[in-house]
Amino acid sequence: MESSSAPAPSLGEIGVGKLGFIETHGLWTGAQADAAERLLREVEASDLRQFRISWGDQHGILRSKTVTRADFLSALRNGHDFQSATLVMDTTNNIFVPLFVEGGGFGIPEMSGYPDTILVPDPTTFRVLPWADATGWVLSDMYFSNGKPVPFSTRQIMRTQLEQLREAGYEYVAGLEVEFYITRMEDPMLAPEQSGYPPDAPKVSAVAHGFQYLTENRNDEIDDILQDLARNLTAVGVPLRSMEDEWGPGQVEFTLDPMVGLEAADTMLLFRSAIKQVCRRHGLHASFMCRPALANFFSNGWHLHQSLREVGSGRNAFTVDTGSNGPISEVARFFAGGILEHAAAASVFTTPTINGYKRYQPNSFAPSKVTWAYENRGAMIRVIGAPGDQGTHLENRIGEPCANPYLYMASQIAAGLDGIERRLDPGAFHEEPYNADRPEVPASLIDALGALREDTLYRERFGSEFVDYMLMMKTSEWRRFLSHVTDWEQREYFEVF
Repeated sequence: MESSSAPAPSLGEIGVGKLGFIETHGLWTGAQADAAERLLREVEASDLRQFRISWGDQHGILRSKTVTRADFLSALRNGHDFQSATLVMDTTNNIFVPLFVEGGGFGIPEMSGYPDTILVPDPTTFRVLPWADATGWVLSDMYFSNGKPVPFSTRQIMRTQLEQLREAGYEYVAGLEVEFYITRMEDPMLAPEQSGYPPDAPKVSAVAHGFQYLTENRNDEIDDILQDLARNLTAVGVPLRSMEDEWGPGQVEFTLDPMVGLEAADTMLLFRSAIKQVCRRHGLHASFMCRPALANFFSNGWHLHQSLREVGSGRNAFTVDTGSNGPISEVARFFAGGILEHAAAASVFTTPTINGYKRYQPNSFAPSKVTWAYENRGAMIRVIGAPGDQGTHLENRIGEPCANPYLYMASQIAAGLDGIERRLDPGAFHEEPYNADRPEVPASLIDALGALREDTLYRERFGSEFVDYMLMMKTSEWRRFLSHVTDWEQREYFEVF
């Protein structure tokens, strides 16, 4: 019997992912393959010692494996094995399906028994983390061991929507405006009895006084941490635009320059993770929770600024010529019409937490109805721009900072493209958004889940498997919430009855 002339792979090589997995299944584009070649040379010439291979899960939370240099280089050929059980965990890692049944509870053969999946690094996303010693970082996509993409991979969901948008002649442009709190860690609550499921929230204090919106002195109170955040974000490639004092104590708003396509969502994942990690190293706790249960703390929002640009010319498809009657193009009107049409169902993606729905109050600068208006911060969609203005865009003010960025943006693309295809005109602007005769935004997560069940668009665009998956996970989360006796109930009933 003749033996192969190819040298046997090392034991280390066969212990990482599956040999030649990326090339065998053709999982990289030409641009990714070129980036991988450059990255191999850069890593070999660097003093980096460890690498985080990260994956954005269904919640938009980064999960990762930290590997050595040799294993990282192998992962650029083989991918890296990763637990598929992470797919069936809610935000606090509660399992929401019967795991060990055929098809893993979803009727998907590859999920039976919950074997490892393969994370395939995207070399175009590689960064060196300036706050972590000699550490590289890369985002990845998740595949089954047979080379099929995992249907619950949210990055792939967005990628598919971008491909459909491009077929229609457009690219997606997004600018991020994100609010969050910086607090001082007083007690991380790490005693065993505090490490429950979920663990007790940390005890914190304010780092600055609030209630002086956009004042320079308030920002200056925390200038040291803002400066360090800015240095680290800039060093890791986040296109930071501004850092602003918000309303609550230690509440800040960061805005980022516009980005195209998948980069915007990838950057949001990195941004949130960087903020939390850098703050923790300073003895601080950063939280993107929408409405923290702390005295005098107000809600956080994530306003998504978005437009389309024409493939080829790069022109803003939302801009109209000078002298036009309206401030935006027909394409922009139809895109807005689609977002309004599917706003209730999309709320599962824009506002995925139970807590996020507590933000929607009349006259609160957060939307309470499904409206649109020109330069009006009370509307769900705020139109910004004018004839001839190449910066013309739509700002959707409905999102919460906890949202999975791939799903938030993909929901906008799918709805907006549906509006363009069906020519859904949203009608006249709503001059008084809080008083308009319009549907209210969903009052709770369970209302949003009901709307998603009834709306067929996301089944068509995201796939029934994925929509059923989201419904199952979020319904389980809601039921778990209902089973918990709240402080309000204890105060309301325990003494009087």
